[in-house]
Amino acid sequence: MTKETFKAFLVTQTDNKNYQTNIVEKLVDDLPQGDVLIRVEYSSLNYKDALSAKGNPGVTKKFPHVPGIDAAGRVVISKSAQFQANDSVIVTGFDLGMNTWGGFAEYIRVPAEWVVSLPDGMSLRESMIFGTAGFTAGLCIDALQQNNITPDRGEVLVTGATGGVGSIAISILAKLGYAVVAVTGKASQYDYLKFLGASSIISREEVNDNSDKPLLKERWAGVVDTVGGNTLATLIETTKHSGCVTACGLVGGAELITTVYPFILRGVRLIGIDSVQCPIATRSTLWKKLASDWKPSHLERVVTTVNLEELREKVNAILQGKIVGRVLVDLSRQDRLAKL
Repeated sequence: MTKETFKAFLVTQTDNKNYQTNIVEKLVDDLPQGDVLIRVEYSSLNYKDALSAKGNPGVTKKFPHVPGIDAAGRVVISKSAQFQANDSVIVTGFDLGMNTWGGFAEYIRVPAEWVVSLPDGMSLRESMIFGTAGFTAGLCIDALQQNNITPDRGEVLVTGATGGVGSIAISILAKLGYAVVAVTGKASQYDYLKFLGASSIISREEVNDNSDKPLLKERWAGVVDTVGGNTLATLIETTKHSGCVTACGLVGGAELITTVYPFILRGVRLIGIDSVQCPIATRSTLWKKLASDWKPSHLERVVTTVNLEELREKVNAILQGKIVGRVLVDLSRQDRLAKL
């Protein structure tokens, strides 16, 4: 046992049932039980983290709490033979940052089953520029490839294009030779999307049909959708024969109102993407792809870097839809490195 302290971005519930965030010093002993103690060097901000920071009960039910569904760092202590002290590792998904204290802190302690070794060809910083958003984008692209959506099949559409998943999906797809159509409501970001590799850009309105027609003109060979709702219904109805739609978000709504016609007349496939409970073997394989053939050359172009003290402002911004790309949380240069 140790009385060593560390900095953490702590969310607490106030007497009037509001939530507040503060940078606090906590004891390593305050961390939950687990097999692997990790000194966090980098985390990242995701929409789910912002919801947790605001007390959303659908994400976090127990407070006080440290959000952060992503973390990358070095092993300090391991009860598992799979990991040794100073190993570089990644943790994303599972219960991290939901009801288990997460990556917005200098330390996490988690089950060994949640931990992935950092692959060759990737730095800890790069792993968190990807984070859950990049990993989710990778799962979508992997699903497209498993369903034979190759570059010669036609255009692949990406919604929420300026967000974390969208930005990285465009970057990877373009590197792999796909013609990518980006969907955005932010006209000011067209140059950014072109830089990432989008071959064309369209507005949100073009993928939000309200005609009640069960089938629309075939347009897309594949889709990476982060929006859901009527947008997802429209994309299903406009996907080409034998095309594939991957769904990984619901910022546009959780309901999906469509018909069976796209599935039985065009053979369209709808694939749900879940990065939270993804098996470790699949995680390891995908992280290796992201570290090698799939890694964009311009990762730093999609990221804004903050420290713990600057995080509150970005939490508010992501909830307001004002974030472009990824937000990296740098814990590697805190004033004091904890020593065990």
